[in-house]
Amino acid sequence: MGNNELQNATEPNVEAIQYSKENEELVKNGFWTKMRRFAGKVPFTRDAVAMYYCAMDSKTPLWAKGIAFGALAYFITPIDAIPDAFIAMGFTDDAAVIMAGFRAVSSQVKDEHRDKSEKFFK
Repeated sequence: MGNNELQNATEPNVEAIQYSKENEELVKNGFWTKMRRFAGKVPFTRDAVAMYYCAMDSKTPLWAKGIAFGALAYFITPIDAIPDAFIAMGFTDDAAVIMAGFRAVSSQVKDEHRDKSEKFFK
């Protein structure tokens, strides 16, 4: 495998990732309201907040912003596979999407994003 092939195998396909201004606006307008309502009730909130700060960071690449805003928009949107009103099960789909998104952008989530997330929970 040549250097270009190896590089392409380890970097996300930027063309395949859709950055959505609509997702960004949805997250900017609704993230904190939903997070304050459910913080501490669902296990993925610290990662979601760290991913939010990563997405808002001007140094974060567009491909990572697209993934982060997409995952966070799914969490915020009231229509999803399992309604959030069912606290015990309602967040399982949200958790799966957040964790997949977080894993995909984890190389872009910096200590400063994690620190800001921890401050939110203090």
